[in-house]
Amino acid sequence: MLDPEHSHDLALSTLSTLSRSGPALRLIHRFGSARVPSIPCKFAGLAMPNPVGLAAGLDKEAAAFPALSALGFGWVELGTVTPLPQPGNPKKRLFRIVGDRALINRMGFNSGGLVAFKGNVERLRKNSRGVIGINIGKNAATPLERAEDDYIAAMDSVYALADYITVNVSSPNTRSLRDLQNADQLGRLVESLGTHRDRLAAVQGRTVPLLLKIAPDLSTEEIAALADTVSAHRLEGVIATNTTIQRPLGDHALYAEQGGLSGRPLAELSTATIGSLYRHLGTNVPIMGVGGIESAQDVIEKVAHGAQVVQIYSSFIFNGPGVIRQILIGLERRMRALQIGTWDMFAETLRTRSV
Repeated sequence: MLDPEHSHDLALSTLSTLSRSGPALRLIHRFGSARVPSIPCKFAGLAMPNPVGLAAGLDKEAAAFPALSALGFGWVELGTVTPLPQPGNPKKRLFRIVGDRALINRMGFNSGGLVAFKGNVERLRKNSRGVIGINIGKNAATPLERAEDDYIAAMDSVYALADYITVNVSSPNTRSLRDLQNADQLGRLVESLGTHRDRLAAVQGRTVPLLLKIAPDLSTEEIAALADTVSAHRLEGVIATNTTIQRPLGDHALYAEQGGLSGRPLAELSTATIGSLYRHLGTNVPIMGVGGIESAQDVIEKVAHGAQVVQIYSSFIFNGPGVIRQILIGLERRMRALQIGTWDMFAETLRTRSV
């Protein structure tokens, strides 16, 4: 019943407060993670307690991830964070289409910047043992030809804190950002980031997986070119997909709002993108599937088309924390029905049957 962004801020403020309290986190864990089925899995070499993570965009400031992890997510992706603080786009910029279980946002990488973000992670990391990814982007004022500088600055700042880093070149809410998905520009960017990552790895003694988050609005040819770039530059994974600028058939007035659409209307488009990407990448580069996931069957659809694990966002907003347990119980039941004991074998079986 509240304004969507006000509701979002209120929820994050509450989760942030809880994230600073050991007793509160233990209580959340008791009714969250402890009641969620354990389905161990791996993605890009990282061990995760289950294959359902939280997508970036919810905890942009890294202020609430211990509580979010305690709810039962297999991992939490933080950000998007930009090097310098920026307010994002003018409000009103977040909309709910409740009947379609959909969200439209044009937040525009609202960010407190790297200094505040890094401080939050450093203060709260001791309160969470969960896997965290960090999603990085460029400032809106940074020209496209200088985007590389922003991504490198962000990588420098968060490298020691992240279990993986996501390069976000697919938000529709920062002008021209999606142009970085062009094969030539993307090739130069990921080559530079990969080289810089190798330098950081040599100094810090650990290699942090580098993932690329892509849009669902790419053509078949663009996906093929992007897959070639990902393979050539040895990225450890792809997140498919971000929100879409397309709109479903329907007369809801809010569909006229600009911004990225997520939730149920994105499901089919993101699944198709995953399938197309998988046909080029195979099992060489794992795919993290995102878009319109509300149930175990939705996860199965994504995995059957090539995803290794998944993230949710809109269904968490609409259904609350119980959706994590609901999805994982459904997956566990399906695995038992097929008499499959591991997630990797389950995913392989689903993909084989789909093919």
